[in-house]
Amino acid sequence: MATSNDIKNGTVLRIDGQLWTIIEFQHVKPGKGGAFVRTKMKNVLSGKVVDKTFNAGTKVETASVDRRDFQYLYMDGADYVFMDTDTYDQITVPAATVGDASNYMLEGMNIMVASNDGTPLYVELPSSVVLEITYTEPGLQGDRSTGGTKPATLETGAEIQVPLFLEQGTKVKVDTRDGSYLGRVND
Repeated sequence: MATSNDIKNGTVLRIDGQLWTIIEFQHVKPGKGGAFVRTKMKNVLSGKVVDKTFNAGTKVETASVDRRDFQYLYMDGADYVFMDTDTYDQITVPAATVGDASNYMLEGMNIMVASNDGTPLYVELPSSVVLEITYTEPGLQGDRSTGGTKPATLETGAEIQVPLFLEQGTKVKVDTRDGSYLGRVND
């Protein structure tokens, strides 16, 4: 247990059985009345962001979130198997926990897995990954103009929008946060 005075950015609190990460906090001491801590918190599992105010000195329950590097090994049914790069222990993470990150994960890729008391909470990808285009309509001569895009399927099965001139077999850099095309990668 800690008090609201110990709150800092990145602190994880357990409130009503749910885990919340502090994004922003501000200690406020008005001229009249007691001091308080104004926070902006993000739900660890759902990503929902809320504002919450704590009176100064209020007891809050902190939770430890263990963030470690894991290597994505393979899919086992609907679950994903990861290996701890330090201990070589393997863990199984449900597809619901992995979520949209699976669109950008390749076997052998290093990924951050956050867990609490041994339960995986979420996976965190690097901000961008390099993937190969496995299918896209062929580009036409003269498709070098700006602004035009077409759908392309990546080696993970995800579909993104790419410029018209890109062809099948091209490696591209993709933003893992929103799936946007960042550029072509030359081998």
